[in-house]
Amino acid sequence: MTFVKICGLKERAHIETAVEAGVNFIGFMFAPSKREITVEQAAELTKAIPPHVKKVGVFVNAEREAIEHFAKTVPLDYVQYHGDETPEFITEIGLPSIKAFSIRTKEDIEQAVRYNVDYYLFDAPGTDFRGGSGHTFDWSLLQEAHIPKEKVILAGGLRAENIAEAINLVQPFGVDVSSGVELDGQKNHELIQAFLQAAKGARIS
Repeated sequence: MTFVKICGLKERAHIETAVEAGVNFIGFMFAPSKREITVEQAAELTKAIPPHVKKVGVFVNAEREAIEHFAKTVPLDYVQYHGDETPEFITEIGLPSIKAFSIRTKEDIEQAVRYNVDYYLFDAPGTDFRGGSGHTFDWSLLQEAHIPKEKVILAGGLRAENIAEAINLVQPFGVDVSSGVELDGQKNHELIQAFLQAAKGARIS
């Protein structure tokens, strides 16, 4: 069954809805974004997250000291690097990691092999901010990629209506959604439930 990560959660009630519906990863935005929260807010929100649901902090070109502080204070299970971080930088920090890549061409996917991380997150290019654009990319590019599917997280423009098709085509370890479970720019209980139901019910051929 495909793992589901919901990113950009800011309200305890939305976290509780996601947990009840079967979410596997919850992402907190610590980078410039309309979904950005403070380390103090994240630490408070984690009280609604049971141990089996993993907590992910999303950073864009953050300093090492900030990443380590946030990871310890919240605390985080994974650090998601969504900027121009080098393989050496991520290795030096040494925390469980996810590296995000904005995909336009096959060459963008091939950059992933330079990184020794737990998961590779393939996303559509951002607009105002890194990620969270609500747009998809050409999923077929991942079919020929030499990346272990058990390390692939698919993101970018996913929603309840297209998630089954995406999972069937890419067969990733997990999927990541943010704007796809929002209404008028805010997380929505019904959309969270619908997305998780569709993702968990999707068949991998």
